[in-house]
Amino acid sequence: MNEQPAIRHNLMGLDQAGLEAFFLDLGEKRFRARQLMQWIHQHGVLEFEEMTNLGKALRTRLAEVAEVRPPRVVLRKHSRDGTRKWLLQLDGGGAVETVFIPETDRGTLCVSSQVGCALDCSFCSTAQQGLSRNMTAAEIIGQLWLVRQELLAETGDPRAVSNVVLMGMGEPLLNFTQVLPCLRLMLDDYAYGLSRRRVTLSTAGVVPAMDRLRAECDVALAVSLHAPDDALRDELVPINRKFPVAELMDACRRYVQGRNQKTHITFEYVMLDGVNDQPAQARALVKLLQGVPAKVNLIPFNPFPGTAYRCSPPEVIGQFQDILHHHGVRTITRRTRGDDIDAACGQLVGRVTGRARRLRRVSDAAGVATA
Repeated sequence: MNEQPAIRHNLMGLDQAGLEAFFLDLGEKRFRARQLMQWIHQHGVLEFEEMTNLGKALRTRLAEVAEVRPPRVVLRKHSRDGTRKWLLQLDGGGAVETVFIPETDRGTLCVSSQVGCALDCSFCSTAQQGLSRNMTAAEIIGQLWLVRQELLAETGDPRAVSNVVLMGMGEPLLNFTQVLPCLRLMLDDYAYGLSRRRVTLSTAGVVPAMDRLRAECDVALAVSLHAPDDALRDELVPINRKFPVAELMDACRRYVQGRNQKTHITFEYVMLDGVNDQPAQARALVKLLQGVPAKVNLIPFNPFPGTAYRCSPPEVIGQFQDILHHHGVRTITRRTRGDDIDAACGQLVGRVTGRARRLRRVSDAAGVATA
């Protein structure tokens, strides 16, 4: 009778607390967690045998019970504007995409947290494939590990990725327990050492998990708003039926309460021709944001096959922005990046095989947001 091979624990996704618990179970001291984090996330080492400040016996033991394994790259694409996209193969046949956007003063990595998405936002390409599964912490932080290692080899700059945004495939707050250790690794000085202002989580408005995030890991927050009232937001962002606009805005106020005066929430607003781009809607947005330290990102809609939406004309976007500026709302229009490789906002799809049926509808998914 053939014995099944032992399952080895992937340590890539464990934060400091998780690694400390792992080493204590092995009968080792807590400080081994910090050593391992530095080897993995700062030195890019995956093989225990190369971790020379760990004793030989410990290295042998680790190789027996654990591994350090990032996702596998199956495709790389380079945009004419410098944006880069990686298609990553996951265990079980799923795949996701991660995108790096270079700027003169920063390098931003857009990270995925789910294979597909359950929220069914009508203007988003990713939503059209439905949700296959949540990603593991190792798969989420592995995106940062992979891109950082590739850019380090090319540029020699360990800080080439200066900002991380969880704005890729999926709703991060519906995968809270796997996202949280990744956020902590991004901030940890023994791992990536990013400042809280340079790590941003984007949510469509999962209110209970927003409150939990504030309590457990204070990172920058972006909210996918896209409409100033419930009637339209119900249509564009169906989770609004579970957590309507007034409830969402109350959660935003709680998130920034007692924080540094420079703390603000970024509100994302995709510009859809004739849908949400009228002057009256701009004025309604101004009223909605009163009392919330806010920055608004106006996002030109990026088309995808089968969509009925069109992008608002530049002059309409400009008028909308002028109204917000006139009322003192800090506003920028996001420059479209990577659209020639389908890496722009709302275009991430991935080649997910065995696509799951959308069994978990919005209300069900929201119900487990803080699990």
